[in-house]
Amino acid sequence: QVIRCRAAVAWAVGKSLSVEEVEVAPPKAHEVRVKIVATGICRTDDHVLEGSFPDVEFPVIPGHEGAGIVESIGEGVTSVKPGDKVILFGLPQCGECSFCLNPDSNYCVKSHLSEPQNLLPDKTSRFTCKGKQIHHFLWISTFAEYTVVPEYTLAKIDAAAPLDKVCLLSCGFSTGYGAAINTAQVKPGSTCAVFGLGGVGLSVVMGCKAAGASRIIAVDINKDKFAKAKMLGATECISPRDFKQPVQQVLTEMTGHGVDYSFEVIGTADTMIAALASCNMNTGVCVMIGEPPAGSTVPIDPLLLLSGRTWKGTLLGGWKMRDSIGKLVASYLEKKFNSDLLITHTLPFAKINEGFELLRAGKR
Repeated sequence: QVIRCRAAVAWAVGKSLSVEEVEVAPPKAHEVRVKIVATGICRTDDHVLEGSFPDVEFPVIPGHEGAGIVESIGEGVTSVKPGDKVILFGLPQCGECSFCLNPDSNYCVKSHLSEPQNLLPDKTSRFTCKGKQIHHFLWISTFAEYTVVPEYTLAKIDAAAPLDKVCLLSCGFSTGYGAAINTAQVKPGSTCAVFGLGGVGLSVVMGCKAAGASRIIAVDINKDKFAKAKMLGATECISPRDFKQPVQQVLTEMTGHGVDYSFEVIGTADTMIAALASCNMNTGVCVMIGEPPAGSTVPIDPLLLLSGRTWKGTLLGGWKMRDSIGKLVASYLEKKFNSDLLITHTLPFAKINEGFELLRAGKR
């Protein structure tokens, strides 16, 4: 049965989202149709709208931080049934490729970085609008009241979980928190610096605190974000604009030899170089989380790495999402972390463009 519902369609690069009536086809084999109850707005979705996210085709329904309820399932689906609460995620876990079978990896060869996820795996779309095919985004397209996804891009969660809160665990919170816990493996008593205090950066702060870091220095040019950063565990907050010398020099002077771990959660060449240079020259670890525009390059002095520093990236905080999301939701319900503090605004679906205005203004 085709479902007619609302979705936020991006018709072309640089245009605002347009809330339209779309038709959502039923799921095929190994697919699941989900009623989306709540979705977050992530900076990655803004990169899609401005055309700086790689290999996206328009028109497209963006969105990739979603939680909902299974409406129907296709043939062969075994992990969920209609009525189950689920979280959708933009990094699949097929469970069969060499990366999925490697316990140290959370990548999957079916990821958008390997092959564009603009159409479902059978190379067709489940969305149409005004007679036109609409593309999927990261296979999950959560800016729709109903969406169809491959089974390996969602996982069942506890029925007690509030979907309007745990949708953040789909990307933003898990990415930041996991970057500290899994990717950097922050040690107790260590010193950390976090560049960028949006939702993901604040999640890094929470992860560093949970790992037992003794100093967590939060770095942002927007001082309005400092109070929440301190509430979540930052021990100090600095703005690069308050200093004449480069911020990496400031951090090195503050800590003696640089921090043990630095996290870049902005995605510009300047902040990536600063974050790398701010961790100590031999055992320092710098984790790149921020998303630079597609095709951009970062010029670095190789001596920054020759002395022993480690520079690494992270995808969704290193979690194998199908294996991990249920456990993360359980930790949320046990109040092991309070990701609710990251939620700044809750808007009705029709006001989705206002949500993006708040994002761009740094108000979330």
